[in-house]
Amino acid sequence: MGAGVTGTGTAWQLAKLGHSVLLADPSLATPIPDTPADRHLNGSTASLGVLMGHAFRRSSGRAWRLRQRSMALWPAWVEQLNHPESPLALETPLIQLAGSAEEAQRLNQLASARPGSGLQFIDNTRLQKADPAWPQVGHGAMLSERDGRIDPLRLLKALRRGLTEQNIACLATAVVELQRLNSGNRQRRWRIKTTDGTCEDVDRVVICSALGSNELLQNLGHQRPMAPVLGQVLELQLNNPPGQWTAWPAVLSCSGINLIPHGPNRLWIGATLEPGTTADPAAADTMKRLNDLAPTWLEEATLAEQWSGLRARPIERPAPLLEELEPGLLLASGHYRNGVLLTPATAEWVCEQIENAQMS
Repeated sequence: MGAGVTGTGTAWQLAKLGHSVLLADPSLATPIPDTPADRHLNGSTASLGVLMGHAFRRSSGRAWRLRQRSMALWPAWVEQLNHPESPLALETPLIQLAGSAEEAQRLNQLASARPGSGLQFIDNTRLQKADPAWPQVGHGAMLSERDGRIDPLRLLKALRRGLTEQNIACLATAVVELQRLNSGNRQRRWRIKTTDGTCEDVDRVVICSALGSNELLQNLGHQRPMAPVLGQVLELQLNNPPGQWTAWPAVLSCSGINLIPHGPNRLWIGATLEPGTTADPAAADTMKRLNDLAPTWLEEATLAEQWSGLRARPIERPAPLLEELEPGLLLASGHYRNGVLLTPATAEWVCEQIENAQMS
């Protein structure tokens, strides 16, 4: 359940292993848009698709392992999904600007501690040669050669193509209830009920429904609350093009804000962290000004498009929620800001749970 990047990618991987898969989500009734501004957005289609796996500050723990595993899997995913009708590529690199001398020291130490990871500290002399002028130049930056982004809309289009190639059944409606079924088999069976009255009996259920997950779980006696966190993205038209964009990375991160070139004289800036479901115009304005660090060419840009999406942040639990709640019921949701990044590792985890259950 759930046809964002995580749910669709997981369905695709399961089918490749030979499983019969049913994917349910109302969004399957409509094509993936060409641009984020084309339609109402869910978390995946509103995302910038930033992949920050190697530049992660931690070097241990589950979050670190999931990021490392996903970054190891992404090249093979792109190779398998890339097709002339749904072209796909990893866009690299990512550069993280230091906001202070202390942060510069931390980034330098991080790059030095991970030889062979594609991390490199860049001193201020090199940054000052960037065209156009970057914000917050003064303390250096860390270059991550293997981090960057993948276009979420192109990814979803490629995955939709993968669904067809793998003969995955699609149910373009919302699941409103899960029921346990008594079965003589060791594996518990489930019935899913949808808004249009359809009932389907399945062996296992994988919930990838983000904020919609908790309502389904509550009816089964499970509590995994998640809070909505809204993120706004701006597409800016650069009225005074500052240069030829030489040395500009796929993603430039400044004070936690990501800047992404997108087409001739266009730039994406995102994303805000706003509790709740209502966009705050003041938050978008602060982001556009890069917390008062914006260079002149950015201050003079005009708004071309604007959109927002909701992320599901687990309450009192670390993101993401990867759990087998009971036999045959898997939760793979609550990825917060890293749904696209962690999709390959999440899909692998789900596949392993189901494969191991079949062998036991």
